[in-house]
Parts: sequence; structure tokens; C-alpha cells
Amino acid sequence: MRGLMMDRPLLISSLIDHAAAAFPDQEIVSRTVEGRLHRQTYGQLQRRCKQLANALAALGVEDGDRVGTIAWNVYRHLELYFGISGIGAVCHTLNPRLHPSQLVYIINHAKDRFLFIDLTFIPLLQSVAHELKALEGVVIMTDREHMPETALENVLCYEDLVLSHSDQLEWPEFDERSASSLCYTSGTTGNPKGVLYSHRSTVLHSWAIALPDAADLGLATCLLPVVPMFHVNAWALPYAAAMTGTKLVLPGPALDGESLTTLMSAEEVTVTAGVPTVWLGLLHHWQETGKNVPSLRRVLVGGSAPPRTMIESFEKEFGIEFRHAWGMTEMSPLGTVNVLAPSMRSMADDERFAVKCKQGRPVFGVELKIVDEEDRPLPHDGKTFGEVKVRGPWVCSAYYRERRSASHDEDGWFATGDIATVDGGAMMHITDRKKDLVKSGGEWISSIELENLAASHPDVAHAAVIGVPDAKWSERPLLVVVPKKKRSPTKQEILDYFKGKVADWWIPNDVVFETELPLGGTGKVQKARLRELYAQHGAQQR
Repeated sequence: MRGLMMDRPLLISSLIDHAAAAFPDQEIVSRTVEGRLHRQTYGQLQRRCKQLANALAALGVEDGDRVGTIAWNVYRHLELYFGISGIGAVCHTLNPRLHPSQLVYIINHAKDRFLFIDLTFIPLLQSVAHELKALEGVVIMTDREHMPETALENVLCYEDLVLSHSDQLEWPEFDERSASSLCYTSGTTGNPKGVLYSHRSTVLHSWAIALPDAADLGLATCLLPVVPMFHVNAWALPYAAAMTGTKLVLPGPALDGESLTTLMSAEEVTVTAGVPTVWLGLLHHWQETGKNVPSLRRVLVGGSAPPRTMIESFEKEFGIEFRHAWGMTEMSPLGTVNVLAPSMRSMADDERFAVKCKQGRPVFGVELKIVDEEDRPLPHDGKTFGEVKVRGPWVCSAYYRERRSASHDEDGWFATGDIATVDGGAMMHITDRKKDLVKSGGEWISSIELENLAASHPDVAHAAVIGVPDAKWSERPLLVVVPKKKRSPTKQEILDYFKGKVADWWIPNDVVFETELPLGGTGKVQKARLRELYAQHGAQQR
């Protein structure tokens, strides 16, 4: 027997329609590339999205066509999120921080018909445009007043395009499993892989990330996503904001500590989200200037494991709750969130912050397990570690335009490549990426644990650990350190800092100092690049 409930499709267009109907006057604030501050409401956003949708149809964009974007977190990019997917086309967000050759590969692999780009990225596109095979036109995301001279062909002005069309439109209805958006992995091992989200997966994910023990969004929330809209759809926070009527503040291209602090304070932002590298810069700005954001209640952090010192600084120095989350592009991206249970809040600081360093519990919708090298399930005892596998309604079942995925098993579980423990309360603690573990004398050493410990040294700004070849032990850990400004720690001071905190055999063999670490397009340290740079380091030490 089946239930007698209406079968209505879960579509992205329903999110913007709901926002316009239920929260028509709620504000969206955006710092633009041109420099001014732009304000609109959800009601105005919906009308603009419909104008854009009509414009796309006039360009010949059809169901399933890929439309690319290379843009910052700005209001026009938000319009593209809803306008493209709303008519059944696929919104393909491109990461401009990737190497140009990777961008060319991705655009050609996706077969994007049109590209919408911010003014900032015109030189980037001009340098590769001759290699883009299927591209029919470029829309520059500005008004007529700011349209630049460009060598690009078939160029249109965004505002001219949108304003020349009506805002009268009934969104089409189609299968909720239809493709809605496309994101590519960063391609650290081989070519980037496409993850093709559906309308259903996006709406379900929006519900999950809006939950109280996730981002906790609602009418009383003012959200500023620092995580880029070209990085896993800004963790789908723009969709969840429309679902819940959250005030949305978009920072545009100004992501330095001073600019973020000024905008957050002026708009009374209560929640923000981004990767650890952004928050390191913000914390340093606050600590150097004595400024902060009085309204800010919560910081959601993902992308890579944050150092414990960062968590302590936000909570102890500034009274801001730090929520550690974990996920992947293949997971839309939300997998787990770390929110302390009431019984944990009275823990002593040392114990409490040790728990907050973990990645948290799975949100409803995500199934999670750990397995050994033979793919056998391992106990959730908080001690045994293995590779994390996941499945759920917003986890990819395959990669775009690939027949078979080595990351998916016969039962549909996706192998994440993360190594973790899980305790009896479902709390996951990632010890490393599978490819980043250091195997010394047949035993594993966690690079993440060493990095977090090094980052807690008062003279260290950033740290990374890689394995380098060793004749006796096969591999030994090498610590790469970026000192804080006006600090000059010695190698021995750093190594001595590890004593008594980890097993002696875990202590790195050597420390090298750099002015910066190589970062990838999503703000993560490029461990592969460090391994290339220091491939001979072990041999040189012998």
C-alpha cells in the first residue's frame, strides 16, 4: 500500500519562488566587482532570475545544456544559480584559481555553450579562449557603463541581456532527478572529475545544511559565505538561504581581513562559512588591530582540518562558536558537523577542545563507515582507523561522462580517501588523507596531527607535513613551516616543541622554513607540490 501524498518535484526553482512568496522583503547585500554595495530583496531576485531565464531561452539554451560561470560571490552570480537551473539547464561553476590548462580541460569536457564571467577574469579567459571548442558566447557580468574593451568574440553585456527580457515566466516542471549543477574536483591526481548534482539532491542537501546543528539558518540569521560560489556551490548555502529566508551578504572579491570585518560589522552578520586559510587571515587582522565583529555568533569551517589554536582563538578570545564540518565535492559537500552534546559543554578546556578538533557526526541523509585495506568494516570504537566510505541522496553515484568509477563499490558506497576513527557516538575524527599518511617502519604517522601541533607553536603561522624517502624507515615526516611575521624560530625549537606531546618516533626528522605554502584552488595546501619540491630531501640528509 502506498501513502496518499502529493508527488511534487523538488526543484531549485521552488526555492526562489518560496523565498519570494514567504520572505519578499528579506535583504540580499552584495559587494560588487565594480566596488559599490548592491542591495536587493528575495522578491526582486526572483524577478531578475526570471528575466535571466527568458534571456537564456532567447539565446537558445535548452534543457540539459551546460552554462558556465567564472565569478565571485556577487548578486549576479546568485541570479545565475537560480536562472540557469530553473529552466532545466545546468549551472557549471568554474574555479578561476585552477591552472589555465585545467580550466580549458574542464570547459571542454563539460561542453559549456556560454560562459558568464566577472570583469576580474577577462584576462584569464582571453588567454585560453582559442582552446575552447564548444563555446558559443561570453556574457560579461556588468552594466553598459563598465563594459571593457576585449578581444573575446561574441561578447554580451549582462545587464543589457537581462533587462531586455520580461520577468513573466512560469518555471517549467520536470523530473527532480534532472541535472541542476556541475562542479569539478580540483584534480590533484590526474584530470579534474565532474560531479553532476540533481535538483532533488540539491534541495535535500539544502534542508540538511540549514538544520540547527549544521549552519542553523533562519529569518533571524544573517549569513556571509566566504566559501566561494565556485567551490561546491558555496556549500549550497545560497540555496539554503532562500529556503529559510536568511539574510544573505555576499563579499565579492574583497576577502582580506579588513574588508570582511568592515562588511560583517556593517551588516551585522551572525554566521559565516569558509576554509581555514581565510580565517587565519581574519584572526591575525583582529589580533593585530583589536577589531572584531560583535554580531558574529558562529563560524562554520570546512575544506581542511583547522588547527586547534584557531578553534581556541575564536571561542576563547572572541566568544564565537566554532563549528567544524567535513565533506567533499562528491558529497554536495556536507557529510558531518561537530556540535557538542550538552554533556560535553562542561568539559575542561583541554578535553573540550580536543573533541572540537574532530570532524563531527553525520547529518541525517549521510551513511558513514570505515573499512580496512580489504574493504572489511571496522569497529566504531574511537581507536581503530580506516578509510571512510559514505552513501546518501546527495552523494555522487558516478563521475560525469565516466562509465565506471574506481571510487564506488558494488553496493554504491563511495570511498572518500580520508582515513578516520569513529567512536560509539558516531563522532568521526579524520587522521589523514590516505595519500598523505606517512608510513615509517611499517607504522602510520598522521600528518594532520603533526600539523595541528606545529600550528599551535606561538611562532608558527602555517605548517605542513609530508613523507620523504628514508633508507632505513622507508619514509620519515618532514615539517614545512611558515613563521609568523617578525618571528624567527629555530629548527631545534620547533622539534623540541613536539617532545612529550607525541611519540618520539613521530617527531619529524627535519624542519624547513618557507615564506608561504603552495595552495590549491580551494585553499588547501598542495601536498603533491611539496613532495615534488622535497623529493630528494631525505637523500640529502644522509
